[in-house]
This record gives sequence, C-alpha cells and structure tokens, in this order.
Amino acid sequence: MPSIAILGSGNGSNAQALIDAVEAGTLEATIACIISDVQNARILERAKKHHIPAHYIDCAPSPHVLRDQAEAAVLQLMEHYHIDYIILAGFMRIVKTDLLNRFPKKIINIHPSLLPAFPGLDAGRQAFESNASETGCTVHYVDAGMDTGDIILQKKISIDATDTLESLMQKMHIAEHIAYPEALNLLFNLEINR
Repeated sequence: MPSIAILGSGNGSNAQALIDAVEAGTLEATIACIISDVQNARILERAKKHHIPAHYIDCAPSPHVLRDQAEAAVLQLMEHYHIDYIILAGFMRIVKTDLLNRFPKKIINIHPSLLPAFPGLDAGRQAFESNASETGCTVHYVDAGMDTGDIILQKKISIDATDTLESLMQKMHIAEHIAYPEALNLLFNLEINR
C-alpha cells in the first residue's frame, strides 16, 4: 500500500476528502503525514483530528517557492516516513528541483481548471470571468513548469448563467473531492500492475 504525504497551505478540504477515502477503504493508501507551510493552517488541525502526524515547515524568506532549508526539511520528513508519493492539496508554493528529482512522477497536484486552460493562481476566477461554458479540475503530475505536468484525470463542471464565482467554486470543490481519490486509485493501480 503506498505511503503518501499531503502538503497543503490552507483549509485542507481536499486533504479531508483523501482522509475520508482512506478511512472508508475506497482509497488504498496510508497517509503518513501532513505538512503545511502555514503554522496555523486548518489542514494541520484536520491531521491532528485523525491522528496523522502534522508538521509545519517554515519557508521564510521565500514567499512562493519551497527551497533551501525548507525543501531540505521536507525531504528529511519524506525519508523519515518512507514516502512513496507526495500529494499537493492546496499547497501554494512552487516545488523545486531537489524534490522533483527525488520523486520523479511521484508528486501529484490538483488544479481548479481543465488544464492546459487557466494555469496558475485564481484559475476558478479566470474561468468564471472568461465566460467559458465549462471548467473543471485536473489531477496531474508535477514537473518543473507551472501546472504543465502530464494529466492523470479531469472532471468537468458546467458554468451556468446563474452561477456566481462562489457557487462555481462550491461546484469545483465537490468535483475535486471526487476526482482526487479517483485519480490516485487509478495511479496506484497502474503502479501495482506494472
């Protein structure tokens, strides 16, 4: 069974969906630890509630990138917990070379758009303001680019005329909470059958 680490910066609703799937037996994985770059992030509270080791990593002075001592600290935790996959769930930092090289095709992200459309920050707002008729979420491998890794799975959602940005984001979260466990099951089953 794969051992995973979840990295997140905020509320942790996608992490909760993964915790729930593991606890329900619908995602065959062990969540070995949850790590955040925000000391009081709710994702860490979620980890503690489910008796999952929770770690805060101070990433100062870098505002947007996981680098130097912070990256070394994450790598040390990955080794300590014997991590097979790193799962990014609202982790608002760019992952750099050392981590990518140590975990090739083993770092997974979920992005709130149908990539390659609307990469980067505020993808939901970008889709909403573009007058697109649909958007969705993408589970993909992390590479050195910005949301450019190979796609594992996508879920589409409609953007209705009555949608507000808030209602669209609610639909997005529902889609993400279904897509992430589904994509990881696909990935882990492919790995088993190799």
